Amino acid sequence: MPVRTSVVRARWRDLDRIVDLITDTLSPTVLGAWLVPDEPCRSGVLAAVARIWSEHALLFGDAFLLQDGTAATVWFHRYRPIPAPAGYGERLGAACGPHRDRFLLLGRALATRRPVEAHNHLAFLAAPGPDRANRAAAVLAGSQRWMDTLSLPTYAEAFTTSDRDLHHRHGYTSREVIPLPGGGTAHPMWRLSPFWAGRMSGNSVARWAARPSSVRVRNDRMSGYVHP
Repeated sequence: MPVRTSVVRARWRDLDRIVDLITDTLSPTVLGAWLVPDEPCRSGVLAAVARIWSEHALLFGDAFLLQDGTAATVWFHRYRPIPAPAGYGERLGAACGPHRDRFLLLGRALATRRPVEAHNHLAFLAAPGPDRANRAAAVLAGSQRWMDTLSLPTYAEAFTTSDRDLHHRHGYTSREVIPLPGGGTAHPMWRLSPFWAGRMSGNSVARWAARPSSVRVRNDRMSGYVHP
């Protein structure tokens, strides 16, 4: 049965729009300022990195847009380790220049605490500009409904209390916060698929990587596996 939502599944032709939405969402945040302290360069660097990962998500996940194109979500299907984007090290260096290590530090901090079982990962929730709360809620609800039908739990990292509260309203539960380089925190969030809650499957209580392990090494960007 088709899933009816307020979102449309993104295609390659939508890539520029998704990159713009992610960039405009992240640029004014504390996290964006830490990743790229050089304000005149910030939007360009963030856009280049967003393009790398958005392209990769269209190969190894899904992306969704509100029907009016004003908000987007970008997801990875983490059923198994995902190969890194082609030429990732070189592309990241070209995109970030002297800020490259900050992106790597952030990625490693998040990857060490990601659930180790199969799940769908909400990597980006982008809804910049006025009326952000309503558009973020709409794009999350619409894309979440698609993800729920895939029989696996979903995972996200919220970087603000407002995004954490938004995820709570959409059925996510919080786990222990993740300290971030630069002094911020991320709120890891977990949601079971209501369509499969009674089945024996990956839709179960998450096992969390609580300490450095082989999972962290395997999922480290530097070793060739993905963690945006």
